[in-house]
Amino acid sequence: MVELPRLTIVIPHLNEPEDLGRCLQSLDVQRRDLIPFEVVVVDNGSSQSPCTVCSSFQNIRLEHESTPGPGPARSRGAILARAGIVAFIDADCIADTGWVRGIVEYFDRNMDVDIIAGDIAILRNGGCGVSAVEVYESVFSYRVHLFVERDHYAATGNMAVRTEVFRKVGPFGGITIAEDRDWGRRATAMGFRLSYVPEIRIFTPPCKTFDELTRRWDRAIAHDFQDFHLKGGGTLRWALRSAFVAVSPVISIQEIIQSNVISGLQERFLAFSCLVRIRLYRARRMLALPFRRNPQALATSWNRQQLGDDLK
Repeated sequence: MVELPRLTIVIPHLNEPEDLGRCLQSLDVQRRDLIPFEVVVVDNGSSQSPCTVCSSFQNIRLEHESTPGPGPARSRGAILARAGIVAFIDADCIADTGWVRGIVEYFDRNMDVDIIAGDIAILRNGGCGVSAVEVYESVFSYRVHLFVERDHYAATGNMAVRTEVFRKVGPFGGITIAEDRDWGRRATAMGFRLSYVPEIRIFTPPCKTFDELTRRWDRAIAHDFQDFHLKGGGTLRWALRSAFVAVSPVISIQEIIQSNVISGLQERFLAFSCLVRIRLYRARRMLALPFRRNPQALATSWNRQQLGDDLK
């Protein structure tokens, strides 16, 4: 008799074979906990199939999704899940020790919880050449507790859901929207319970450069602008919101001072300098967006470099 897995892990992939290999290695180590799980890698149109990487590990299922975007890729994997729980992790992330065990045991102990949002930590390089972007991201990029408590969604880089709940809520959206936020709001509106579990942790690399960080924000700004107008917000209110973003580092400096994920005066200074720089950038982009380009076109652009250029 074939033993069914307790957990199905879905990994969307696009042109990151080396990162995917490290992610799969971090999952393979967790088989020592003797909890049966399956891994479904869904390639989203890579220039070269990750078949060789996937075949280097046991019990990896490689699927393909032609619709662009990590949302459709994740949905494809979730539809194929054989387990009662589906977990999502990104190809460039590394699962912490006990990640699989933690997800399964938490759901077993908390039958009233339908969705888990795990912690996302920045993978520090550990060297002496710490960058401003790295320490900024360590404090501000993945404040998952705020995503859960304030915005009612789980970041899909580290999310788990009961399979029957996922199928009731429906698939993730495409690249026209912030698919994790959209899905989470649909789920909580249906009455499903979301819980933040910091002990269930994954690590993700920081952006390598400030330009890479701005490209990530470009897409987020376009999605936020669409969401804002869908709720009836006008241009003046958007401009006021932009102004608040520009002055917000004065308020957020307290988070840097109190943070326990960075240390020393140098790291705090670097984090604050990047905070000021990125929020001034965001404010400028936000102010320009209503007057220069079609936000729908920006949100649907799959090429991130082109997206950044389009916002200029």
